[in-house]
Amino acid sequence: MKKVLVVIGLLLLFDVALLLWDPGGKAVRRAQPGAVRVGLVFDVGGRGDKSFNDAAYAGLMRARDELAIEAEYIEPGEGADRESAIRIFASRGFSLIIGVGFIFTDDITLLAREYPRTHFACVDYSLQVDAAGNVVPPPDNVVALKFREEEGSFLVGAIAGQVSRTKKVGFVGGMDIPLIRRFEAGYQAGVLHVCPDCRVVANYAGVTGSAFKDPGKGKELALAQYRQGTDIIFHASGSTGLGVFEAARLAGKLAIGVDADQYPEAPGHILTSMIKRVDVAVLEIIGEVAQGRFRGGVRSFGLAEDGVGYVRDEHNQELIPEAVRTRVEELRRQIVGKAITVPIQPR
Repeated sequence: MKKVLVVIGLLLLFDVALLLWDPGGKAVRRAQPGAVRVGLVFDVGGRGDKSFNDAAYAGLMRARDELAIEAEYIEPGEGADRESAIRIFASRGFSLIIGVGFIFTDDITLLAREYPRTHFACVDYSLQVDAAGNVVPPPDNVVALKFREEEGSFLVGAIAGQVSRTKKVGFVGGMDIPLIRRFEAGYQAGVLHVCPDCRVVANYAGVTGSAFKDPGKGKELALAQYRQGTDIIFHASGSTGLGVFEAARLAGKLAIGVDADQYPEAPGHILTSMIKRVDVAVLEIIGEVAQGRFRGGVRSFGLAEDGVGYVRDEHNQELIPEAVRTRVEELRRQIVGKAITVPIQPR
């Protein structure tokens, strides 16, 4: 009898451990009979990165409040913890499981085949190419949420190229991978489109996932670029970018945020932010599952879908003159109309 009670107690503790709470003190899981159950697993850097992960969390919370779903999230450690987190949700019969970041691609592909009746989504899912050069689609129960980051990066590059006084601007990337190279490529192209005489300096924080959560490295790289004469730095580096903002404050220079409006992180020093609407993509796919309209495949979000963009509001409008905004909006129209093709590889 004692052994049975111990087992029951352990199971209860396990379930409680999975029920997480948001900062406001409300249960993330809203228990309603028959409600769609959504589990989200964070990327490297986790909640609090003021960027990519926080945007995904915002989409999950909107879905919880607007669609009355049940929502849970897990912030895993490294390596196999990601697969374990996804497996926990799958084994508990969740309707939709979302992995935030390309690093989940292999784990989600594997578990989608193991749980064919479960829906999966992966932000920045890495599409594979076969020996013949053909793109391999994800499993039928997986939706790959892709963004044309280069398009939004082109626009903030066009802002930087017009605003820079030194004609030398910088880029700090997190992990040196094709995905982050797209940010660099778009930014570089935008700068040079409006300022052919400008120079773009680029550095990366590393070649592993930890490059997305190293503010110290971000600060070091940014300070070095500012000392070289750059006056604006765009980062695409997760919480590593918080170090870039600290460097901008110390040097009295400007920085450009990424994924979300990062002006509050360094007021007066954030020229703009390249918005990547992960929250909208997360909310959209949850809504489709809730309405029974899920379909696997690839979804691409760019300027035409309002999936990427930039910030100009009451906080930073004095940093971006009206003439600059007007030209950038014209460039937006040209990209949407396919008059301009934005590269995905830096020069």
